[in-house]
Amino acid sequence: MSPVSPHPTPSGEPAPGPDIEALAAAFLASVPGYIWDGQSLPVPIEDIADSHLGLLVRDVEDLRLAPGAPRLDTDQALSGLLLPDRGEIWVNAEEGRLWPPRRRFTIAHEIGHWQLHRTGHGSVFCRSTAIEPDPTSAPAPLTPAEEQANAFAAALLMPPQLLQRQYEATGRDFARLCRTFGSSGAAMGRRLHTVIPRS
Repeated sequence: MSPVSPHPTPSGEPAPGPDIEALAAAFLASVPGYIWDGQSLPVPIEDIADSHLGLLVRDVEDLRLAPGAPRLDTDQALSGLLLPDRGEIWVNAEEGRLWPPRRRFTIAHEIGHWQLHRTGHGSVFCRSTAIEPDPTSAPAPLTPAEEQANAFAAALLMPPQLLQRQYEATGRDFARLCRTFGSSGAAMGRRLHTVIPRS
């Protein structure tokens, strides 16, 4: 799958962005059955990164040590990063220990960057608030690339048909849905608003 980016139309207005849902569905359909059968939950995102894409997932204590890492303020942290030239995804080890669902989302988010935005060998760094915004503060605006990577990650981890099926099978049990999909409550809430039609 080649990287995508919106291009200006002849009128100068940006063209609509890529159909992230369709790109994520096509990507999941390309995963060999020996890695994921398309039905089992939670989606084995680390196996997909490793065995399907050849990306090593590393849990790292201090992501600021990554080659080319940006300087951060003391109140900022990195959740994950993609090192395309090394074929690696680095994940914040402390976040992964404290919040396993966030670790899953970070891996899926970096896969999103790999599939959608990889144009060279530069690293892609993702601040914690880009992966999952802090609900106690006003959200900072995300770049289009970060929004696309988040949408791609949500579609990988919570495929719409499987989410709809489980939503009905669990009797709309939110906590059970989070456990079934290995998702945080915040990510599940956003995904349900995207996938489940409002009555």
